[in-house]
Amino acid sequence: MRKTTALIIVCILASLFYWYIDPELAANLFIFEGAEFFQGKFWTPVTSIFLHGNLVHLAGNMLFLFIFGKTLEDELGAGKMLAVFFVGGILSFIFSPLFYGAQTKMIGASAAIFTLSAVVMLTKPLKWSWLFLMPLGLVAFIYFLFNIVAAYYAIDGSIGYLSHIFGFLIGFPFGIAWSRGKWIRNILITILILMIYVFIMILVATILNTPLPFA
Repeated sequence: MRKTTALIIVCILASLFYWYIDPELAANLFIFEGAEFFQGKFWTPVTSIFLHGNLVHLAGNMLFLFIFGKTLEDELGAGKMLAVFFVGGILSFIFSPLFYGAQTKMIGASAAIFTLSAVVMLTKPLKWSWLFLMPLGLVAFIYFLFNIVAAYYAIDGSIGYLSHIFGFLIGFPFGIAWSRGKWIRNILITILILMIYVFIMILVATILNTPLPFA
């Protein structure tokens, strides 16, 4: 079994346990809270990765985990993929009190997945996604930019946009180390593709807004 698939299964099972079997136990023992972590609940940065707030939260994360996790596992191996996933997720939780305060409870694999996406962008930016109809490097970059905008404008305070950004940045040392010296080129490729997509969108919008000759 692929390690990415195993992570997805654990996320699904853990979330179902949290929702339907024993929410109180999960909340008391497995959800990360900065104050409780520093008081001794050192396991919660790991367990919180696998818990999700609702079906939409779970489904969205699992989709991106499958796409980026599978790509990284295929390109660099299961060991490196798992290392990136857990380092990104754990550190994002541990440092989250700096952004949200020590009393804020946090769950989800989003930050860990952002770490995966950054590594994919730096190592395999041209890997094509038929789901998004664009290279994965561009998918990662656009989602990163969206989170910067969302964090700046405080869109939906229940989502940890700053932790997502932090998770993305954690991926850079991994991506740089494993890109074989091509990480700057890969960033430039991603930016160039973004510019091309923006140009195409502007062109299409302009054409659609132009009256036909017989109108």
